[in-house]
Amino acid sequence: MKQYFSFQWHITDECDQRCRHCYIYSGGDKKPNSMTWRQIEDTFYNCLDFCEVYGRLPYFYLTGGDPILHPDFWRLLELLKEQSVRFTIMGNPFHLNDRICGRMRDLGCEKYQLSIDGLRETHDWLRKKGSFDCTLEKIGCINRSGMRSAIMTTVSKANLSEVPEIIDAAVEAGADIFAFSRYVPSGGELDASMTPHEYRELLEICDKKFTEYEANGCRTYFSKKDHLWTLYEYETGKFKIPADTVEGVIYGGCNCGNCHLTILPNGDVYACRRVAGSRVGSALTDRLADIWVCEMERYRDYEKFAKCSRCELKPWCRGCPAVAKGTNGDFYAADPQCWKEVG
Repeated sequence: MKQYFSFQWHITDECDQRCRHCYIYSGGDKKPNSMTWRQIEDTFYNCLDFCEVYGRLPYFYLTGGDPILHPDFWRLLELLKEQSVRFTIMGNPFHLNDRICGRMRDLGCEKYQLSIDGLRETHDWLRKKGSFDCTLEKIGCINRSGMRSAIMTTVSKANLSEVPEIIDAAVEAGADIFAFSRYVPSGGELDASMTPHEYRELLEICDKKFTEYEANGCRTYFSKKDHLWTLYEYETGKFKIPADTVEGVIYGGCNCGNCHLTILPNGDVYACRRVAGSRVGSALTDRLADIWVCEMERYRDYEKFAKCSRCELKPWCRGCPAVAKGTNGDFYAADPQCWKEVG
């Protein structure tokens, strides 16, 4: 059981972009939701109650939409600081400057995450014209404030070949952290048909690039967020199954059902925002501590995994159930980009 429990908290749907791979607007444009201040307070203390019950420490990932567009954004940051709760912000670059970033840092924000989903033409097609250059520019604002800057890339067939150059751009701009995860089919406009071979080849190319950068003293930390990195490193010898492994214990892999919940602006609680239909309750009407041992049980039946349950890497990998659900309609289906043959 991990020390920290993460809450991905979408406080508003308000956003300056309409990204082609956005989960919020994948069904067409709609009126954005935002929590009231009373709802924010109720949700926050519901989360603290959860952590007290289960002996965990809360960690918040504040996002949206773009969380800075919420009218009570700064008031929430003051509450987090008052309660000494750690947090990261995942947002857009458009409203950042040195003063804003400094204020975020003063109120306790540890990291600000931005997205780069392609080189200039691809990224701006996916998100908004001018977004690519703006994002790279604002990495400097984040770094100067003392927060850590993170770049996240959502990988699909549309930008697969551009990922190595995205890494170069992030490093050159001075990003503290770089990571990527896969696009989850959600009715958007992106092609999610990467083959297992294509994805493994990408991991191999990126691994070589990460290693070269690290050997040259690069300051960027390359986070191997996608769980199929575990399979790749198992095959290449970087990951070995520990000798003291205990049967039935889950040590890593997907955090869904272990140390994560998502809360939406209308109060809906999701097992994972990337898993379609994974609503398990409401932070405004239900006690989160009760949801965790009742509704969330259906996401912790590890023997139901069609492929992973028969794999020796089950305690550490299990691929991405969100991608499996988005592709095949089943949380426990095989990860469509997993290349391992399991008997």
